[in-house]
Amino acid sequence: MRDEVFRDPRRQIVDFVFDESIAAAFPDMIRRSVPGYETVVPMSGLIAARHARSGGRCYDLGCSLGATSMAILRQLETPDCRIIAVDNSAAMLDRARALHGNESRIEWLHADLRDVAIENACAVVMNYTLQFVPSDDRLDLLTRIRHAMDPSGVLIVSEKVCFDDAWEQSYFDHTHVAYKRANGYSALEVAQKRSSLEKVLVPDRIEEHEARFRAAGFGRVHTWFRCLNWASFVAMP
Repeated sequence: MRDEVFRDPRRQIVDFVFDESIAAAFPDMIRRSVPGYETVVPMSGLIAARHARSGGRCYDLGCSLGATSMAILRQLETPDCRIIAVDNSAAMLDRARALHGNESRIEWLHADLRDVAIENACAVVMNYTLQFVPSDDRLDLLTRIRHAMDPSGVLIVSEKVCFDDAWEQSYFDHTHVAYKRANGYSALEVAQKRSSLEKVLVPDRIEEHEARFRAAGFGRVHTWFRCLNWASFVAMP
């Protein structure tokens, strides 16, 4: 389904929520809005599967329609490693189950990821998820993940990022808008979606991400992908 959620003028812009209308249009929305998405998701699956071990668990936190969970499953060679896919949107999970519900190695869990018990984790993936977690809760979440992680495990985080330098911020903001316009969004759609996300999606600087990973107890931190104002990190014990 083509994303036309913000096509028509709105008298009032409300905060962005992952409801039925977003779930229906989500594959087209994220493909046309997030540069690098079609590289990041399969590579996340590849990286996560490399750390899988017998009896372990791979967590997809903020799984949306299950693209990352399926990317992990396609690469997974460890037969008794399970995938736990978590999302707090019932609409997104309902559609994920409809698309992939026959995959017995994926457990779909409707929950706030801050409340999920993470156990025996060999890989944890948060693709475009942490940016929606309240800023004050991010370090606690990452610390809890680190404590639940196998010594050979990996955390993968992909996010929109921001910059201290005003010129750099402006340049990549405008280039990102140009990217969305080149993918068929109107100026109205771009503006209305941005207003809807303004208080919901709160990005951090790359340096803030790296410092937070280390504060949570991760010893190795690397930025493995960057495109415009979007970046992906791996953090390991």
